[in-house]
Amino acid sequence: MRKLDGSLATFILLLGILLAFAGNSLLVRIALAGGQIDWAGYTIVRLVAGALMLCVLFTAQNRKPVLPGRRDAAGALALFVYAVAFSWAYVRLDAGIGALILFPAGQITMQIIGLFRGIVPTRRQLAGVLIALAGLIYLMAPGVTAPPLASAILMACAGIAWGFYTWSGKLGTDPTLATARYFVGASLLALLLLPQVDMSMLSWRGIGIAAISGAFTSALGYVLWYKILTRISITSAAVSQLSVPAIAAIGGVILLDEIMTSRLLVGGMIIFIGIGLTIWASIRGGRT
Repeated sequence: MRKLDGSLATFILLLGILLAFAGNSLLVRIALAGGQIDWAGYTIVRLVAGALMLCVLFTAQNRKPVLPGRRDAAGALALFVYAVAFSWAYVRLDAGIGALILFPAGQITMQIIGLFRGIVPTRRQLAGVLIALAGLIYLMAPGVTAPPLASAILMACAGIAWGFYTWSGKLGTDPTLATARYFVGASLLALLLLPQVDMSMLSWRGIGIAAISGAFTSALGYVLWYKILTRISITSAAVSQLSVPAIAAIGGVILLDEIMTSRLLVGGMIIFIGIGLTIWASIRGGRT
């Protein structure tokens, strides 16, 4: 019974995390598409709110201040680049398409980083990565229903940065402290965006949405994600992330009146097949 209760708690926690990840795409689109705030202002508020939330939590638990050091520079920079590219891309991208570009780009990046760290993929895993990459290229290819190319490239860059950020977090021993340090460092870098802020677009609603995204669906979501990786296998984690673009796409259609295009469906199916093949190959090879 205890094992069942623990599994149910893990499932509920994982579901909450995935909803938070999809929520990031929906919140930024609600704010930017509604003209409540500009992309630079959204990025600054999101990172600062996340840093404040994590600093309060860590200080309350450990009674120590959060002081980022040189070893946190790579993670902070990756988080900053991700947040900037993410917000800037979503000025013109729909929620579902953005998530469908973001997560495969991040997973492909992690595969490449793993390769450089000596984790050699099998042929089936490599085939899966190439299929996912083909789906991503198809989704971004020019055409009547293609997403804006510049925005799609920006989101791909956000995914690459997310991959580096995830690896940086995995190398730490304390997820809350590592994430707090990264957010503090990234929020300091975000001050460089102040000249880019369009003050005429700032509204309390836009600031509030950005703050919710930063403090809850981002900061707390990332901490919980690193922690849940100790309860589930990497394979299960990868499978679960496949649901995020679908959740974001459905939410975009319901909440933002976005259109479910054939390109989104076909491109998404190709990407899911590719990542699914990679995960299946990992299970067959005993790499979980």
